[in-house]
Amino acid sequence: MDTLTHTLMGGTIVGLAAIDPSIDPVSVGFITTVVGASLVPDVDTVMKLKNNAVYITHHRGITHSLPFTFFIWPVLLTALSVLLFDLPALNMYLWIQFAVFMHVFVDIFNSYGTQALRPLRHIWIQIGIINTIDVPILLLHVLYFILWYFTGMPVLLFIGLYAVLAIYYIARYMMQRSLVTKVTRQLPNEEISRLFCMPTIHYFEWRIVVVTKKAYYVGRSFRGNIIFYDRFNKSKPIEEERFKSIKQDENFKAFTFFSSIYRYEVTDISDKLVEIRYIDLRYLKEGHYPFVCIMQVDRETHEVLHSYTGWVFTESKLQKKLLGS
Repeated sequence: MDTLTHTLMGGTIVGLAAIDPSIDPVSVGFITTVVGASLVPDVDTVMKLKNNAVYITHHRGITHSLPFTFFIWPVLLTALSVLLFDLPALNMYLWIQFAVFMHVFVDIFNSYGTQALRPLRHIWIQIGIINTIDVPILLLHVLYFILWYFTGMPVLLFIGLYAVLAIYYIARYMMQRSLVTKVTRQLPNEEISRLFCMPTIHYFEWRIVVVTKKAYYVGRSFRGNIIFYDRFNKSKPIEEERFKSIKQDENFKAFTFFSSIYRYEVTDISDKLVEIRYIDLRYLKEGHYPFVCIMQVDRETHEVLHSYTGWVFTESKLQKKLLGS
């Protein structure tokens, strides 16, 4: 989820903590610690300062893993809460643990996903029924704080809020399953191997990507009506020697590590250079696919001379970033 939603979720946990007689839930120390715990798994965002490849590879990775969720973050923040605010260690550990777990748990439902099972399994868990920024969820949390102010009943409101959210998540899952069925019926003659239905910021609008034996289909669903905008035939495999070279490139490894569905294009750009562009098909926006990995490769040696991966919304910016790599 986005930073604001995680912050608001931390605030609702502060409200729930009114059931704990050993702490003052509205004290500066408790609020700071619990809201901080609700945000701390996303500290890996600082990796973007190094480069996109490092950020893409590690974001929502180790910081959302089992050791960090259930041990490292809770122990670290509990120690800080005791040292800085003289708060009771056991109680703080439990509240911090709950806040960190909630952060990781809700991220699983995004199409971005997390590696929440590391180190047991290095896979992306992407249920993909909730958008990173979900307006109804944000509004429900804002309503929680308004009602808390007027009623002074944060615990009952917490129970009510998350009961409603549970129903909301179930409804979104059912919407996704319904779309999967509709897409399958709309392509009756295709051998579908993979099918993605991903939410957008608009409640009734979903991204659709279908992988068949021979092609990729990319489209959207508007209030249950499915429209396909693009169809791409599958390309022939890249020649073996060239692929051996590009698969060692850090940007290529980051892109293919994160992207779950993509196609590629090979273009001759000069007598000596070939451009290989990998395109993530999940994020079509206004006729453009912004998440890419692009490499300029020597035609003879297959050496990757320039490469870049990331989100770019214009071709001119993409070329500047590529040549600056």
